[in-house]
Amino acid sequence: MARGKLRIYLGAAPGVGKTYAMLSEAHRRVERGTDCVVAFVEHHDRPRTEVMLHGLEQITRKELEYRGAVFTEMDVDAVLARRPQVALVDELAHTNIPGSRNAKRWQDVEELLAAGIDVVSTVNIQHLESLGDVVESITGVRQQETVPDEVVRRADQIELVDMSPQALRRRMAHGNIYQPDKVDAALSNYFRPGNLTALRELALLWVADRVDEYLKQYRSEHRVSAIWGSRERIVVGLTGGPEGRTLIRRAARLAEKGAGGEVMAVYIARSDGLTAASPKELAVQRTLVEDLGGTFHHVVGDDIPAALLDFARGVNATQIVLGSSRRKAWQYIFGPGVGATVARESRPDLDVHIVTHDEVAKGRGLPVARGARLGRSRIVAGWLVGLVGPVVMAVLLNTVDLGLANDMLLFLTLTVAAALLGGLLPALASAAFGSLLLNYFYTPPLHRLTVADPKNIVAIAIFVGVAVSVASVVDLAARRTHQAARLRAESEILSFLAGNVLRGETSLEELLERVRETFGMESAALLERAGDVEPWTCAGRAGFGRPLERPEDANVDVPVGDHMALAMSGRVLPAEDRRVLAAFAAQAAVVLDRRRLQEEADRARALAEGNRIRTALLAAVSHDLRTPLAGIKAAVTSLRSDDVAWSDQDRAELLEGIEEGADRLDHLVGNLLDMSRLQTGTVTPIVRDIDLDEVVPMALVGVPEDSVELDIGESLPMVAVDPGLLERAAANLVENAVKYSPPDRPVLVAASAIADRVEVRVVDRGPGVPDEAKERIFEPFQRYGDAPRGAGVGLGLAVARGFAEAMGGTLNAEDTPGGGLTMVLSLRAAGSRPAPVPAEGADTAVIPERQAS
Repeated sequence: MARGKLRIYLGAAPGVGKTYAMLSEAHRRVERGTDCVVAFVEHHDRPRTEVMLHGLEQITRKELEYRGAVFTEMDVDAVLARRPQVALVDELAHTNIPGSRNAKRWQDVEELLAAGIDVVSTVNIQHLESLGDVVESITGVRQQETVPDEVVRRADQIELVDMSPQALRRRMAHGNIYQPDKVDAALSNYFRPGNLTALRELALLWVADRVDEYLKQYRSEHRVSAIWGSRERIVVGLTGGPEGRTLIRRAARLAEKGAGGEVMAVYIARSDGLTAASPKELAVQRTLVEDLGGTFHHVVGDDIPAALLDFARGVNATQIVLGSSRRKAWQYIFGPGVGATVARESRPDLDVHIVTHDEVAKGRGLPVARGARLGRSRIVAGWLVGLVGPVVMAVLLNTVDLGLANDMLLFLTLTVAAALLGGLLPALASAAFGSLLLNYFYTPPLHRLTVADPKNIVAIAIFVGVAVSVASVVDLAARRTHQAARLRAESEILSFLAGNVLRGETSLEELLERVRETFGMESAALLERAGDVEPWTCAGRAGFGRPLERPEDANVDVPVGDHMALAMSGRVLPAEDRRVLAAFAAQAAVVLDRRRLQEEADRARALAEGNRIRTALLAAVSHDLRTPLAGIKAAVTSLRSDDVAWSDQDRAELLEGIEEGADRLDHLVGNLLDMSRLQTGTVTPIVRDIDLDEVVPMALVGVPEDSVELDIGESLPMVAVDPGLLERAAANLVENAVKYSPPDRPVLVAASAIADRVEVRVVDRGPGVPDEAKERIFEPFQRYGDAPRGAGVGLGLAVARGFAEAMGGTLNAEDTPGGGLTMVLSLRAAGSRPAPVPAEGADTAVIPERQAS
C-alpha cells in the first residue's frame, strides 16, 4: 500500500490563520470531488473558523474520562475504518489524553499515513523540538508539547502561513484570537512585537532551509551544474596564509547584505602535498569563520582553480572571494595565478571578488617543494630540451670550433637540464640523441657514424654513462620527494580527521560528509550486514547522489572487517588514496560502535536507575510501611480482645493510633505512587489560572495546628498551575519543614511576586542543610542527616520538585537568615504566557498537557 502524503501549514505564532487556511484547502478539494473528512479540528468558539467547518464531513471524536472530567481526542480507529482520501488533523504537536491510542497526535498521523491516507495538518514553529531552547530564550516560555523536526521535514509539502506582527496584534486586540479578558495580558507578554518578529524570522529561515534541501536534492538528481542564485552563498578560497582572516571578514560583510546569506570557507590541499599550509593558521581561520556563522571545508584537488570552481558549483554558490595574489611581478611568467584563472573560468552567474590585503606582492609565505611529482608542463619541457636542445646546440657549434671536450660538456649540460625538468626518459633520449650528434658532426671522420680514434669512443661512452647516471639520480630524487610529499599530505588529512574527533564532530553523518567532501565524491555510505548471505543495510550516509545499497554499486568501496564497508560514488579514486580512505573507514566503524555502545549504556543506565528505584520501593514497602501497619494491627487486636476491659479514654487513644497509622500509610503510598509516575514520565498537568490562596491553605491540612503561619496577600497575581499538583507539592514542603522546625518556631509560608514569576517560600528554623547537600536532598529516597526510618522514605522533596517542574516552575533550597532552611517554589504568573486557547489552526504557545497528579 502506498504511503499517504503529508501537507503541513506552518505558522510563526498562534493566530496567523493556519486552521482557516487548512479548512479553505479542504473546501477546494471537496469541490474537486476529493473524499475529504475532518478527523480533528479545534475552532475554539471562533465564529469564522467554525463557519468553515460547515459542509465538511466530521469524524465523531472519541471521548476519554480522566480525573472526573471528559475529554475528546481524534478517533484513529474511526478514521481508519472510514478510509477517506484526505483527513484534516489540527495541532500536530498535541499531547493526547492518557489512555489514548498513542501518546502524541503526530503518532496518530503516522498511522494514517501508513494506511495510505493523505493528511493535512498544522503546527507552530515554536513546537519544533530543535527550537525549544531558542524559543525559550526569546519568549521566556518553555514549550511543553513538541514534535520531532524529522516528522515535519518528511512532509511532502510545507506551506508557510505568514502575517506581520502588527497585523497579528490587531487581530488579537479585536478579539479574533483570545477571549477579551486575556487580550491585555497576551499583548503585553507573549505577543510583544519583538517576540513575534523573532518567531517570524525563525519560521521563515526554517522554511528557507527546507526549500534549500529540496533544491539540493533536485540539482543532484538532475545533474544540474549551472548555478541557481536562489540565495547568496559566498565561498572563500583560503591558502592558509595570513590574508585568510581578511577574506573571511569581508565575505561575512557581503553575506550580511543579503537575507539568509551563507559563508563557506574552503581550503584546497594538493593531493601530492606540494603546498603545505600552516595547520595553526588554518585552525585560527576555521574558528573565525565558525564564530561568524559560516562553515569550514577541506577539499583535496590537484588543479586548485578547477577544484574551487567545482566546489562552488556543487554548493550552488553565487560569489567567490579570493585574495589578491602574493606573487611578485617576475613570478607571473609561470602562469596567471589562481585568482585570474578562477575569474576567467567562472560563468556569468558566479561573481568573483578579488580582495586586497596587506600581503599583496610580498611573495608566497608558504613553503613550496619543487621537484615532487613532475607535472605535464615540466615533462613536455624536458622532452623539448632533450630532443630540440641538441639540434639547436649542434647548429650553434657549427659556427664556432670549441673542441670535442667542450662540445661534450655542452651536450652533457643539456642532458642534465632534461633530467631536472622531465625526469629519466627525456634525459635518456637526450643522451642518446646527443651522442649521435657528437659522433656525426664533431668526431672524426666527420659526417659519418663511425669513430676513427678509440679515445673518442671512450669519451662518448663516458658521456652516455654520465648522462644516464645523472638522469637516474634526478628521477630517484623526484620519486623520493614525491613519496615524502604524499606522506605529508596523508598526515595532514589524518591530523584533520583527528582534529574533527577532538572538536566533538564524532557523529557518523558528519564523518561521512567529511569523507565525501575531502575526496570530492557525490555520496558516501557506511554499509553493514549481519552475515555473508544477509542483505546490506545502510548505517549512515551523506551526500545527495544515488543511494548506495551494496558495495558493488559504488565507484569506490573499502572493506572494514568482514561485514562492513565504506562505499562512495562519484569517481574512481587512485590506488594511493585508498590508504587514507581506509583510515576514514576505520574511524567510521569506530564512531558507529561508539554510538551503539552509548545507546546501550543509556539503556543500561535507565535499567540501573529503574532497578534502584524498584529496590528502594521494595525497601520502603518492607520496612517503612510495616511500621504503621504493625501499629494498626496491634491497636485493632487490642480492641478486639475480650480479656481486657478498655475504658473510653483508652479506646479513644487506640482508635486515634489507628487513624494516625492509616493517614501515615496513605501519605507514604501516595508519595510512592507519585514518584513512580514521575520516573515513568506520565505526570502532565492541566494548567489553569488560579489564586494561590485557593490552593495553599488546603496543603496545610494534616499538620499540627499553630505549626504554620500563612502570609499570602490578596493582591498577588494569579498563577498558571495545576491545582492538584501544586497542593501536593506544597503539602510535602510544609510537612518536611514542620518535621525539622522546633515546636516553638512555626513554619512560615509566604508568597511574593517578582517580575513574571510568583514565589512561594516555606521557611523553617531547623538545623538547615549545608550547601553541598542542597541538591542531594531532592533526589528520591534521600533523607538528610540521621533521620530515623520512621521519618519517611525520603520522597517528599523529590515529588515536590518533580511536580513543580511539570508545571513549568522550579524548586530550590536556600539558607534561612538566622538559621534554618527555606524552600523557594517559583511559579509562572498567569500573564507570563498566552492563555491556553489556541489560534486558528495552531497549538497554544504553551499547551497545557492534560494529565494531573
